[in-house]
Amino acid sequence: MTKKTKRAIFILIFSEFLVCLGISLVIPVMPFIKTQLHLSATDMGIMNALFAFAQFVASPLIGRLSDCIGRKPVLTAGLFLYMVSEVLFALTNHLWVFNVSRVIGGLSAAMVVPTAMALAADITTKQQRARVIGWLSAAFSGGLILGPGIGGILAGVSYKTPFWVAGALGLLSAIVLITLLPNDAEHEQPVEPAATTAPANHPMSRAFWTVPIIILFTMILVSSFGLQGFESIYSIYVNEVFNFSLSNIALVLTLNGLISLFFQVALFDGIVSRWGERRLIRLCFFLAAVSTIWITQAHSKLEVMIATLIIFTAFDLLRPAITTLLTKASESNQGLINGLNMSLTSIGNIAGPIMSGMLLDMNTHYPYIVVAGFLIISYLMAFLLRRPQTAQPVEQN
Repeated sequence: MTKKTKRAIFILIFSEFLVCLGISLVIPVMPFIKTQLHLSATDMGIMNALFAFAQFVASPLIGRLSDCIGRKPVLTAGLFLYMVSEVLFALTNHLWVFNVSRVIGGLSAAMVVPTAMALAADITTKQQRARVIGWLSAAFSGGLILGPGIGGILAGVSYKTPFWVAGALGLLSAIVLITLLPNDAEHEQPVEPAATTAPANHPMSRAFWTVPIIILFTMILVSSFGLQGFESIYSIYVNEVFNFSLSNIALVLTLNGLISLFFQVALFDGIVSRWGERRLIRLCFFLAAVSTIWITQAHSKLEVMIATLIIFTAFDLLRPAITTLLTKASESNQGLINGLNMSLTSIGNIAGPIMSGMLLDMNTHYPYIVVAGFLIISYLMAFLLRRPQTAQPVEQN
């Protein structure tokens, strides 16, 4: 990997981390905004859903756009929109402006996250890709994990401070990207082992939508649905059922962040090299399902903590494993593939919390039983998974 490629990957990692930080930065100040502005829970729910909805609608369109006009212009525009979103949130006290800000934020995430993944796939070989996507996934997870903590600390100054700081970082990141990231034509194309190159399929053709592609996209939807369905009510669930204090919850989430980042950055590439993506996907779905059921049957806080760490780690390994397989499916449609990936993630991010909230009102255990059911189905589906048809040899299990 050349110095220019390493520099580009570092910029992509920082950009993705920053945008994901912005996604979760709002979480600790939501109760304060709700109280100060006399908003309802429905108002706050719609505000959050608008972000994911904008991301869902825009991701595949922007993915195709980045395939046509290049990655750098889309990434640059996305970071500038991120800055606008954060500054707008800091400036206003009106609900409709908050909503506009979250829509712009969702659009910026749709421009940065899948485009960064697509560019990483463009400039790496298949042998390097698992490691690089593991880094990007760590940046994605790290931003989501650290956002609430950083937002809570900065909110100690003022509940507007997190958004001013995020806006300034967004502007700085855009300037760095414009200055240091090579233009698309300047990227050195990775040298792949000699192989017969299969012709590219049109993304709307039947040849593109192979069974492996459909299964992988389904798994992306289920994993995001399961993670959000689990995570969105986690603090309420463990507080009501197991009397977890805020310090208990903070300890679990902090440990999860450290363990997940360690697995994604230090171990993911080695695990994939040894086991292959498909075995890892099956193992992660299995462990997540079993541990989710374990939580509903647990009798101590220690059991819940251990099961929680297993679940979060499994989910955090699932995404890069599935994404790595997807990037190998069609070398000429990286933008579209990563855009669809983000759109399906957004659907899960919208549906998961809504489903869990409704089921929690019925019975505290219902949300996790339903999540476990979806994970078991995905585990069984994973046995049908075959590597997408490319010029590479078929992976051996």
